[in-house]
Amino acid sequence: MRTVAGQVFVLQVAVVLLIVVAASTALVLQARHDSSREARNRSLAVAESFANSPGMVAALRSPDPTAILQPRAEQVQKESGVDFVVVMSTEGIRYTHPNPDLIGKRFIGHIGPALRGNTVVETFTGTLGPSVRAVVPVVDARGEVVGLVAAGITIDKVSGAVERQLPLLVAAAVAALLLATAGAALVSRRLRRQTHGLGPAEMTRMYEHHDAVLHAVREGVLIVGGDGRLLLANDEARRLLELPPNAEGRLVDELGLEPRAAALLMSGRAATDEMHPAGERLLSLSNRPTDRNGGPPGSVATLRDTTELHALTGKVDAARKRLTLLYEASVRIGTTLDVVRTAEELTEYVVPRFADYASVDLLDAAVTGEEPGQRTMDLRRLAVSGIRDDAPLFPLGALITFSTSSPQGWGFYTAEAAVVPDLRNFTAWQTQDPNRARDIVAFGIHTMVTVPLRARGVILGMATFWRSEKPEPFEAEDLSIAEELVARAAVSIDNARRYTREHTMAVTLQRSLLPRVLPEQSALDVAYRYLPAQSGVGGDWFDVIPLPGARVALIVGDVVGHGLHAAATMGRLRTAVHNFSTLDLAPDELLAHLDELIAAIDREEEVVAGGHKAITGATCLYAVYDPVSQRCAMARAGHPPPALVHPDGSIEFVDLPVAPPLGLGGLPFETAEFTVPEGSSIVLYTDGLVEKRDRDIDEGLDLLRDALRRANRAGRTPEETCQTVLDELLPGRPSDDVALIVARTRVLDRSRIADWEVPAEPSAVAGMRAAVTERLTDWGLDEVAFTTELILSELITNAIRHASGPIRVRLLHDRALICEVSDGSSTSPHLRYATSTDEGGRGLFLVSQFAERWGTRYTAEGKVIWAEQLLPGG
Repeated sequence: MRTVAGQVFVLQVAVVLLIVVAASTALVLQARHDSSREARNRSLAVAESFANSPGMVAALRSPDPTAILQPRAEQVQKESGVDFVVVMSTEGIRYTHPNPDLIGKRFIGHIGPALRGNTVVETFTGTLGPSVRAVVPVVDARGEVVGLVAAGITIDKVSGAVERQLPLLVAAAVAALLLATAGAALVSRRLRRQTHGLGPAEMTRMYEHHDAVLHAVREGVLIVGGDGRLLLANDEARRLLELPPNAEGRLVDELGLEPRAAALLMSGRAATDEMHPAGERLLSLSNRPTDRNGGPPGSVATLRDTTELHALTGKVDAARKRLTLLYEASVRIGTTLDVVRTAEELTEYVVPRFADYASVDLLDAAVTGEEPGQRTMDLRRLAVSGIRDDAPLFPLGALITFSTSSPQGWGFYTAEAAVVPDLRNFTAWQTQDPNRARDIVAFGIHTMVTVPLRARGVILGMATFWRSEKPEPFEAEDLSIAEELVARAAVSIDNARRYTREHTMAVTLQRSLLPRVLPEQSALDVAYRYLPAQSGVGGDWFDVIPLPGARVALIVGDVVGHGLHAAATMGRLRTAVHNFSTLDLAPDELLAHLDELIAAIDREEEVVAGGHKAITGATCLYAVYDPVSQRCAMARAGHPPPALVHPDGSIEFVDLPVAPPLGLGGLPFETAEFTVPEGSSIVLYTDGLVEKRDRDIDEGLDLLRDALRRANRAGRTPEETCQTVLDELLPGRPSDDVALIVARTRVLDRSRIADWEVPAEPSAVAGMRAAVTERLTDWGLDEVAFTTELILSELITNAIRHASGPIRVRLLHDRALICEVSDGSSTSPHLRYATSTDEGGRGLFLVSQFAERWGTRYTAEGKVIWAEQLLPGG
């Protein structure tokens, strides 16, 4: 009953009950009135009818009226439904009565008026209850009253209609109650849905709270109907929009609002935080339609005064843009360790974000990586960017000499930035080049700021920013932004400068350690390529070393890592290989010596590092090719296998015995020896050629095989083959150093080879001298015949006297004349200086004097003593 719905239900029930009671009362009262009237009418009608019936007067004057009238009275009583019909004399004595015992007795009632000729109708309470009776006179022909007739009926007898109508009345009342109950239930359900089950007190409290909140909030609230009329406006909305007091009920476009705001409120369009002016205020307006989900047509709008917030937001946005500009600059400027590229990144970034044109001018020393020395105003324009390419600024690469009165010159000497807000004033900035200054102003450039590029206390150059399309001149805030941008770029440029200097030094060192030109030799047609890695100096190296007997050694290696340490280690290994190769060691023996050298380097590094274990990893492949025998001996230490391209086009990767990299120790190195057909190509390389982060070595070897196959089919030279391989396997700059050697084999013509077996007898020496002289004459080398005879005589004599086994003599006519004497002894002769009294010891001394160079190499059968002489003509 505490809810509005319950109270409505009680009210409806009370109304229905009141109506039923009122209807029942009215019905009873009306029924009683009708019953009394009906009883009067019926009793009167019966009495008058009976009194005026024929023969009534005669019966009254007869001697026995009762006998005549009693039957008639009973019949009339029965047919009319009255309770009694009594005929009496003028004295009131009854002639008839329903109760025969009362006949002859006096009638009880008022008969006086009837005796005077009037009709009497009265209500009385008799033995049968409330009754109505009528007394009517019986008049003869002369008008005299001769008797009286009374008829009566009880009121209850004529009230049966009320009793018949009461059930209908009760049914109607019940139906009305049921209908009221159903209606009350529907109303209650609707009210509960509308009021969310809230009671009157809660509804009142909620309304009061909502009304208080509506007018207390600092946001304006407007409710607009579907017809565009203002339905509600809270106090804040009235204040912000300056609405009149009678604003509710009026059309929105009649309230004097800003047209766009009024149009939005009238349209019912959804909007969020749209900015609309309202006098001196700037309002944020949000609008939402109310007809969603079956709601009433119209819209609800909220208003906020954002005037101060907008001003503050403008400052915040400016600060945010500045921070964003500086943050992005730190990410996009200085991505490489290249001075020129860093300067270009600065100019490209600020255009058009900060300026319409930008330029960077540096000292030449800073560009080349040197330390800037004495300050000079000769600056090189290293980078320039702009929204157009036809600006009349100094061109890229120009050497500019700024005057001390110009902003650039003043900033360079004072290390402070300068702003020229309006270039059209032609102040000191135009003294640098007046004609160009006029062209700049005529072009539309109207403001400038210049900032020195300063890093670690050193001025490297100047950065200048210009505006033409942007109408705002450079101000103090722009100057601070420019200084921060240039400061970040200056550090990156200085880092790039220092890197350039160190890189140049490292590259210079590395280039000095690598072979600059290949030595002259006839065994191989050699071409090579060396590509440094993106990270700079590495440890890849190669070499081509001529060996005695027209042989040539090919070496390729890779020191793990990059930088000066790797380059220095590579130089030490290359020097060591040169030294070991002079001993004419087998490939496996040479690698064993290199392994010991790497171990010694690691021990030195460990001492320097204070006991920290250091490992200098290095790989190497050493090959020796003999153009006389067409044999090639190879050994490798952790290096990729070489490729061998046969003259028929077939390609194989030589299966050399596997050994660990240098410096790790463990397994011994092994030499593999095989025959190489003339015209074959031996391809040596480092792992940077075939291995990458996104490509394993097997895939790289397949690509190398395909490149070599295409180069061989095209009949390309070793130089062309090198370029083809690099173009196909390394289209860009490699991530690791790459060394590549392509050596096409040659064979020494058999006509240029002379070979004899010498008996171990001193008398055989003279015959050998004659045979050698004859062969030299055939080769056209008569000029060296005497010295050759002398050299061979000494070498053969020593072999006969001191060695054992078969003695052989071989002459090779190559770029030099090579004399070789081989025997079965492993004892090497030694050069010594004989005194004046010694009988021997002068032979090798003479050999060393007449030969260009000489030496000993060991073979599986013994040794070979060789000597080289220059050919006539050098």
